[in-house]
Amino acid sequence: MKTKLIERHQTLREKILETIRDAILKGDLKPGEKVAEPELAERFGISRTPIREAFRQLESEGYLTVVPRKGAVVAALSEKDVQEYYAVKSILEGYAAELAAENLSEKELAKLISINERLKRLATEGDVKTFYKVHHEFHDTFLKAADNSKLYELINQLGQKFTRLRMASLSVEGRMAISVAEHDKLLKAFHDHDGKAAENLIKKTAAIGGKVLLENMAHSQGEPVTDSLLDQNIDAY
Repeated sequence: MKTKLIERHQTLREKILETIRDAILKGDLKPGEKVAEPELAERFGISRTPIREAFRQLESEGYLTVVPRKGAVVAALSEKDVQEYYAVKSILEGYAAELAAENLSEKELAKLISINERLKRLATEGDVKTFYKVHHEFHDTFLKAADNSKLYELINQLGQKFTRLRMASLSVEGRMAISVAEHDKLLKAFHDHDGKAAENLIKKTAAIGGKVLLENMAHSQGEPVTDSLLDQNIDAY
């Protein structure tokens, strides 16, 4: 009985997480808007404990800001947040890609190719949620192949804190297809064991990811956007 209660508790928590993430990414919940515990408790028919646990998780992912005695509000994404995240990401993942290019086995490379083929199908289907999970698996595979546990830990900690940014970037129209094309080029660098090429590709695509997200943020705020990166020739990526 206790095990079933724990499982139900975890399932409800996941549903709450998914509901709030989706609402924020779709723009149904705006930055600065309060996320009410009583409404969620009534909607899911549960106590506030799993809701508060979900809030803490969403705060760690950058979706919410929890203010003591005031509750949770949707965190605002700033231009500075985007620029700083992608700058650090490019340095850490670039170095990891360079190491991976030297260490990847044929089996690991075959796994990466297989994962990217699945990503191509998901991009066509427009399944952002599943794409995000499989995309994470692609990067996790070569990050482990870099064989540097401290580097792997740092990148994962950074990625968890900025889950919202990563999801938001992939949600931009056309971004999933570009991500797959980026991976194809990275796979060639891995196949050739060209560490510098792999590092440069990661740095370039991180810069593009940040710019695309900033464009989308500006567009959603009603600011004019011209010559979008997504409209440019994909060879530029």
